[in-house]
Amino acid sequence: MAASSQAAPAFMRLAAHPLRWRLLTELADSDLRVRELVTLIGQPQNLVSYHLRLLRDGGLVTATQSSFDGRDSYYHLDLDRCAQALAGTGAALHPALRLDGAALAPSVNQRRLPRLAVLFVCTGNSARSPTAEALLRHHTGGQVEVSSAGSRPRPRLHPNSVRALREQYGIDIAGQRPRHLDTLAGRRFDYVITLCDKAREDCPEFDDHPRRIHWSIPDPALAGDSDQASYPAFARTAADIDTRIRHLLSVLAIRPSTSQGG
Repeated sequence: MAASSQAAPAFMRLAAHPLRWRLLTELADSDLRVRELVTLIGQPQNLVSYHLRLLRDGGLVTATQSSFDGRDSYYHLDLDRCAQALAGTGAALHPALRLDGAALAPSVNQRRLPRLAVLFVCTGNSARSPTAEALLRHHTGGQVEVSSAGSRPRPRLHPNSVRALREQYGIDIAGQRPRHLDTLAGRRFDYVITLCDKAREDCPEFDDHPRRIHWSIPDPALAGDSDQASYPAFARTAADIDTRIRHLLSVLAIRPSTSQGG
C-alpha cells in the first residue's frame, strides 16, 4: 500500500503521546498545578512542563495564575476544544467518520440523574459559587441537591452576578444571601467543587470523603473599578462556569453517590 502524504491531525499527534494522554486525563477531572501533575504522573517536573507547553501551544490546555500564590499557575483542559478536535480527526480519516462537534459536547437537556449532593465553594460566596449553584440547579431541574458557601462570605451577592444570571440565563438569585462554610458542618456531599484558588486552600475536609474538584476561575470583581466596568468579566465568568457545568453533567450521570459506595 502506498503511504499517505497527509500528516496525522494535530489532535492525534498531541494526544497519542502516553505522557500527554495522562496529562489530558488528569486535567479532564480538575484544574491542577504542575507539582500536582508531577506527583500524579510520577515524572520529572521539567518533562511534565515541556509536554504541558506542547498542549498549550496546541490550544487544548490553558493556564491561569493562581490567586493564592502568584508564583504558581493552574492548568485547565478545554473540553469544548477537544470535542471540536475529535470531530475534525474523524473527518480527516474518512468523510463517513465526520462527526458533529455539538454531538460530542454534553447536552444540557434534563436527564435522569442519581441523587447527589454537590457543594460549590469560593471565598466570598457572592459571585462564582452562587453562579455555579444556580446553573447546576437550573440544568438538572432540581434533581441534584446543590449548595454553595464561602470561606469568608461577603454581606451580599455581587449585583453583577445577579444581573449576569438574569440576562444570560433567565435565572433570578436576587433573594439569595452568602453563607459561611461553617453552617454546613455535618452535611454530606458527594462532590465539593472549589472555584477559587484561595478557597481551595481554606476548604475543610467533609465527612464521607466527597470527591474534590477544583475550577481555577479568577474573581470577576477584580476586573474593573466599578460595577459597570466589571460587568463584562462577570458575563464571561458565568459563561465559563456554564460550560464547566455542562461537562459536569456527564460526570454526575455516570458516577454514583458516596452513599451508594462510589
